[in-house]
Amino acid sequence: MQELYNMILGIAPIIIIPIVWIVSCLKVVNEYERLVVFTLGKVNKEPKGPGLVFVFRPFQTAIRISLRTVVLDVPSQDIITRDNVSLKVSAVVYFKVMDAKQAILGVEDYNYATSQIAQTTLRSILGEVTLDELLADREKLSLRLREIIDSSTEPWGIQVSAVELKSVDLPEQIQRAMGKQAEAEREKRAKVIAAEGELLASRQLLEAADTLSQNPAAMQMRYLQTLTEIAVEKNSTIVFPLPIELMKVFEKLGEIRKSEN
Repeated sequence: MQELYNMILGIAPIIIIPIVWIVSCLKVVNEYERLVVFTLGKVNKEPKGPGLVFVFRPFQTAIRISLRTVVLDVPSQDIITRDNVSLKVSAVVYFKVMDAKQAILGVEDYNYATSQIAQTTLRSILGEVTLDELLADREKLSLRLREIIDSSTEPWGIQVSAVELKSVDLPEQIQRAMGKQAEAEREKRAKVIAAEGELLASRQLLEAADTLSQNPAAMQMRYLQTLTEIAVEKNSTIVFPLPIELMKVFEKLGEIRKSEN
C-alpha cells in the first residue's frame, strides 16, 4: 500500500505539470480582439483569433489588441487664435486599430501616441484660424483635424474615424463683447423690420388714398364708418368731419385780409 502511494506521488507531477502547462498555453480570443504572437522574438505573419488560440509558452508570447472603436477624450488645450484671442478648447477623437500587428510594431503605446498627436494637432490647427472662423466653421475644422490626425496615425495601423470639438471656453471679456454685439445686431434687425413695415404701410395708405380719391362718395362712406366706430367706443362724443378744402378757403381769406391791411 505504501509502495502504491509513493508511486502515485511520483507520477502525479508528471501528469499535473503538462496539464497546467497546456491550460496556460490556451487563450480565448473574443470576436473584437486579436492576438499578436511572437515566436522567439519574431512576429508571426498574421494575428490569431477569434476563438481558442494555442500559444506555445515560453517560446511564444502574445499581446492582446482590441479592434473596437476607442473614444479618446482630448483634455482642454490653451489656444491663441490668429486674432490673438486666448481660449480653451477640448475635443473628442474616435479611432480604432485596423492592423493589430502594425499597432504593436509601429509605436510603443498607440493610445498615448494618438492622444499626443491629437493634442498637438488641435493646438496648431486652431491657432491658424480666427475666433469667428472657429465658432462658425466647427464642422470644417473637425474634418481638417481628422484628416491630419489620420494621416499621422496611418503608419501605426490606426484609423481615425471622427474628431469633434467638444467645448470652447471663452474669456468673460470676450463673452460680454459678443453679448453686446449680438444685442446691437438684434436692435439693428428690429429697426430694419420697423422701417420696412413703415414703408409697406405708406404704400398701402397711398393706394387707399388713390382709390378713395377716384369717387367722392367713397370718402363720405369712410367718414360715416369712422363716426360709427367712435360712437361705439364713446357715445357722448360727436365728431363732424371737416373737409380739408374748406380750411384752405379760410387760409386764403386770411391772406387777402392781411394784404388789404
